[in-house]
Amino acid sequence: QVQLVESGGGLVQAGGSLRLSCAASGSIFGINAMGWYRQAPGKQRELVATITSGAGTNYADSVKGRFTISRDNAQNTVYLQMDSLKPEDTAVYYCNAVLTYAGDSYNYWGQGTQVTVSS
Repeated sequence: QVQLVESGGGLVQAGGSLRLSCAASGSIFGINAMGWYRQAPGKQRELVATITSGAGTNYADSVKGRFTISRDNAQNTVYLQMDSLKPEDTAVYYCNAVLTYAGDSYNYWGQGTQVTVSS
């Protein structure tokens, strides 16, 4: 089992910045990739960014050049630095961890943190 606790959401004006954090605890030795997803009202949850244990990253086209994902393996924490925020970035942001064990993969999710960008 993996527990994920997010923090750092809030209200910001367009053009501003926020930094999200996600702390993992529990069976963290099996965690491979971690990432951030978001879900806006009336829309499906979508990938924002992911980072592997080897620090390989992947970003949604909509956030490339504005968002940066990073990982502190010693602290078991993943961060999402969000710059040049736009109103369309408004959503609930969820932390995700993929744990690999005995050839199977398991997805874990945080409770979500609200990000609201005003125009």
